[in-house]
Amino acid sequence: MADRKPIESWLTDMDGVLIHEGIPIPGADTFIKKLRESGKPFLVLTNNSIYTPRDLHARLRRMGLEVPIENIWTSALATAKFLDDQRPNGSAYVIGEAGLTTALHDIGYILTDHEPDYVVLGETRTYSFEAMTKAVRLINNGARFICTNPDETGPSAEGPLPATGAVAALITKATGKQPYFAGKPNPLMMRTGLNAIGAHSESSAMIGDRMDTDVLAGIEAGMQTFLVLTGLTLPEQVENFPYRPSKVVDSIADLVDLV
Repeated sequence: MADRKPIESWLTDMDGVLIHEGIPIPGADTFIKKLRESGKPFLVLTNNSIYTPRDLHARLRRMGLEVPIENIWTSALATAKFLDDQRPNGSAYVIGEAGLTTALHDIGYILTDHEPDYVVLGETRTYSFEAMTKAVRLINNGARFICTNPDETGPSAEGPLPATGAVAALITKATGKQPYFAGKPNPLMMRTGLNAIGAHSESSAMIGDRMDTDVLAGIEAGMQTFLVLTGLTLPEQVENFPYRPSKVVDSIADLVDLV
């Protein structure tokens, strides 16, 4: 690995790195505690747009992980930042939950189904045929198509669930319009997150459990990347990709001494 600047700031994925199905991964509490004591800038990231940072702060606290609200960065926040830069004080028809609608309200967006600038698709547990039909018609009438993230499935205790990317594919098939995805692996999510904490990519590291989102986004944002094997990627799958993380470790516990 080429010589890099010392790591001065950290970005880490949440599911599969810090927690798994609502249970903290061993070492996650120690890692977060050491990060907070070090004073180094850090963010906990998630492509899931359902929850607000305040919601996630409360959920993580119940699991024994103390992550301040300002240290949580979601695909909903990245989407809102993108839209605020592109078309300030615009309007959007939103399919999603509080994490997304709150983020858009906070940047001054009007949520409407009357000639919106954008159709914004996020994660939800209650996708309705009526809402998807309305999205298709609005896009066909000129609304720009934005998605919070491209994940095709999400985890649950019962097994995989259809996620934003799968619903986006349905809308794309019906409209012929591809969406712009704001979340990982788009490096935009990493760069806006780094900007939010005043960090620089050349002295930052990204920790994730997925090669196709976390590691790819980190590489494209110019960061060091660490793949943990406590999530979706198996050791034998790493070589299947045309890119590699800076280092593969068993779990977040192996990175505590690097903070």
